Amino acid sequence: MDNLIERGMLFDFYGDLLTEHQQKIYSAVVFDDLSLGEISEETGVSRQGIYDIIKRCDKILEGYEDKLGLVDKFRNIKGKISKIDESVQAEQGLSESFKERIRTELKDLLDMI
Repeated sequence: MDNLIERGMLFDFYGDLLTEHQQKIYSAVVFDDLSLGEISEETGVSRQGIYDIIKRCDKILEGYEDKLGLVDKFRNIKGKISKIDESVQAEQGLSESFKERIRTELKDLLDMI
């Protein structure tokens, strides 16, 4: 798995299920864009050890997604909300204030998931 966005989403959904040590290292790679060498210096773990931890975390997080599918569900819900928003905006028979209330509710719904 090389997609940084995918890694970030998996970490956002399942990162708390990793150990603290794994979270620190994986977060440094995904969010801080640190190299293996930089993380190695910071943690005292060899570059190979860092690499192994990252690959192990990839497998763990992908395994959770395979079983639970929360990222996929999130993407589907987000897509459906976007389609509803587009439909509301295209509808000519609705007042602008009503459209804005619907858009606000849709945004609130997105913030909840």
